[in-house]
Amino acid sequence: MLYSRHRPCGPARVVRAMAAVAIVVAALAAPSHAHASFLSPEAEDALANFIALAVLFLVPIVLIVLFWLVHILPEKIAHQRHHPQFEAIRTLCLLSLVFGGLLWPLAWIWAYSKPVMHKIAYGTDRVSHDEPDTPASAGDDTARGLHERLARLEARHVPAAELNILRADLEALEARFPEETR
Repeated sequence: MLYSRHRPCGPARVVRAMAAVAIVVAALAAPSHAHASFLSPEAEDALANFIALAVLFLVPIVLIVLFWLVHILPEKIAHQRHHPQFEAIRTLCLLSLVFGGLLWPLAWIWAYSKPVMHKIAYGTDRVSHDEPDTPASAGDDTARGLHERLARLEARHVPAAELNILRADLEALEARFPEETR
């Protein structure tokens, strides 16, 4: 053995470990200047007041807005899916707001369901909510708009080719909706 390392065995090792623990405990137990906060007491009070006001005023407003946004989701879904009973689903969503959300699951299910007898009764299970209800009123509005446009173009002395195209469109509309345009 050229080199031998001497290790303390048994009791000496335990004594060293106990001494290290005693030093650590003494360091932790020694009194020192403790700081509870990095802020001054006045700043702590101001921060506490701000947090209290935010909790009292902002949190309820945010919760009410979130509650409302969640409760109009079935209405938006029914509108996007062109559900024929969209108005009834909208009404159920409003009632759900009044009754604290109890009817909301029904509105959600209804928005995703297909109407059972609507296709048999009306020939389709989808309704476009963006189009006018009566096609005659749409034709009447278009014909009136074309008459006005034709009068403006005639007043500006537009070439006859463009006026002939407009007159042809106007005659086609008047033939399509004879009683409403005259």
